Amino acid sequence: MSLLPKALTAPIKSALSHWFAARAPKSDSATLNLRNVYIFFSREGMLFAVLLVITFIAGINYGNNLVLGLCFYLVSVWLISFHVTFTHISGLQVRLLEVTMTEAGLPVWITLQLNSDSRQPRRQLLFEFEQIANKKTKNGTNAPHSVLITRLQGEQGIRLPVQTYNRGQLELPRLKIKTVYPLGIMRAWSYVYFARTAWVYPKPEVFDWQAKYAIASLEDLPTGGQYRQGQDDFERLDNYIEGESLARVSWGHVARGQGMLTKHFADPVGHEQTLDYADMPAAHHEQKLAQLAYGALTLGQLGVPFQMRLPSDTPATTEMGNGESFAQACLLRLAKAP
Repeated sequence: MSLLPKALTAPIKSALSHWFAARAPKSDSATLNLRNVYIFFSREGMLFAVLLVITFIAGINYGNNLVLGLCFYLVSVWLISFHVTFTHISGLQVRLLEVTMTEAGLPVWITLQLNSDSRQPRRQLLFEFEQIANKKTKNGTNAPHSVLITRLQGEQGIRLPVQTYNRGQLELPRLKIKTVYPLGIMRAWSYVYFARTAWVYPKPEVFDWQAKYAIASLEDLPTGGQYRQGQDDFERLDNYIEGESLARVSWGHVARGQGMLTKHFADPVGHEQTLDYADMPAAHHEQKLAQLAYGALTLGQLGVPFQMRLPSDTPATTEMGNGESFAQACLLRLAKAP
């Protein structure tokens, strides 16, 4: 019996969702107006509507002008509330500023900029992302997180989370903005559909032989007397070859009449690491990506130069880097991996 109401309401909700989406095309900025703002009685307003009907029927049935006068007075209050509530939310501008990248299972944080050009401050505005359908949401463990703006005038920034569950590209759910200000009789709301997407990388998984990639400190890094072309340590002077960068020319030697010589620098090698998909001990594809994510984060924090090889990579396309920014770039590659 409990499945029957859901079976009846699901098609209606789906049709309404498509209708709302058709009236608000995807964009990273939106202005609330007549086309995308909706208004109806709130829960308390439904009781107010019942009161209107009762007073009207009682006034007509008993021919009581006092009751009819009360009914018409309540109708005027309802019409004023209708107008004020709609005007209160209409004209609000919302712009998407930033979408963070996160690991699977943690929320993506969305930064929004609100802009109100109204002379009067806007009050009691509630913002929330409708959470992605998942079994965890049924028991309320991942209920939508909302932000209530009690007073908005001019520009203001807010941050909202969107819960994630799987690795890959995440299409942002629709943003719901609603208010019942000022009397609570009417509820005005709007939906914003953002075009930008978020990327979710695999949850890092520690693997048994991570010591091959994690070195305790940079002081313990082996150098082995080997060097590669770089810009840290001076190595030698060579005759200038046409086409080389003039920034490397030793102008001191030129001033002394010794000709144009090019300075060459080298960086020590021997401590670079390679995170190779084929070397991961896991048997499943997603687990291998999770172990690569752990290795990239660890080496990025240590500042160890490393490169990451995925099945689709070739030695010519594999880049070497270090630091947390390079680790984030590697995590983005893992998020986009097929």
